[in-house]
Amino acid sequence: MKLCTFTHARRTRIGVVVGELVIDLAAVSPELPEDMISFLAAGDEAMAAAQEAQTNPEVAFPVADVILEAPVPLPGKILAIGLNYADHVAESGGVAPSVQMWFNKQRNAANRPYGNINKPVVSDMLDYEGELVFVIGKRAKHVPKERASEVIAGYCCGNDVSVRDWQAASRTMQIGKSFDTHAPFGPWIVTADEVGDPHHLGIRTTVNEEVRQNSNTEHLIFDCFEQIEHLTKSFTLDPGDVIFTGTSSGVGAAMKPPQWLKVGDEVRVEIESVGFIEHKVVDEDAATVIG
Repeated sequence: MKLCTFTHARRTRIGVVVGELVIDLAAVSPELPEDMISFLAAGDEAMAAAQEAQTNPEVAFPVADVILEAPVPLPGKILAIGLNYADHVAESGGVAPSVQMWFNKQRNAANRPYGNINKPVVSDMLDYEGELVFVIGKRAKHVPKERASEVIAGYCCGNDVSVRDWQAASRTMQIGKSFDTHAPFGPWIVTADEVGDPHHLGIRTTVNEEVRQNSNTEHLIFDCFEQIEHLTKSFTLDPGDVIFTGTSSGVGAAMKPPQWLKVGDEVRVEIESVGFIEHKVVDEDAATVIG
């Protein structure tokens, strides 16, 4: 099942994508929440109702006629792991970590799967990182890796867009990873039962149709389930939390000379069994906003 958040006729709600149609869950099952976090928090009954809606599309729209939003438009948490592919560690000149390296991306970085990404006013060192993303479906604390699959709602494509000079200037990396629009993901949440094993998926990133990253999630140093086990030893993961699982080699910063993203560039991240996201680089609006 492919769960999405979409906007049609200026109204945003959740739906199920079947082929080239988006089934409006609010119309088919009015008792269901209309936002993704509340839907996921509603648990197995809500999931069952969405499954049923696939077989009875009373109200549906062509995908081409809606705006696909970030599946979780304002996540409670966006977490990302660093240096989690051996080839990326090597190109970065580092050593494979013995402990998972985590940082936050601020929730305002969340972006539509086909939305533009901003080239910041303050930097020319804009980079891409194609990644498998998973979304938490159930409240989770102290979850062993053997049960971690139980708390994953599903999987998305993601781009951990990075402003490299701002990233390097802060030991936490958070500010360089959190610029507005710099966490596009989607285009939908493919439920875990449909994806199967998330650790054998081809993943590829292109810039202007040139292949830059071409790998497989089997090369994750810490897999998705180990990530959940580690994180939930520290804090609770909540429905709708978004987890970026790391990137492979081929980032612009490691090229010689570095190949930074420029205005007009088009970046595409595609993952086997999940889909693709695509976004264009545009100049950031430098206007002051207060209130």
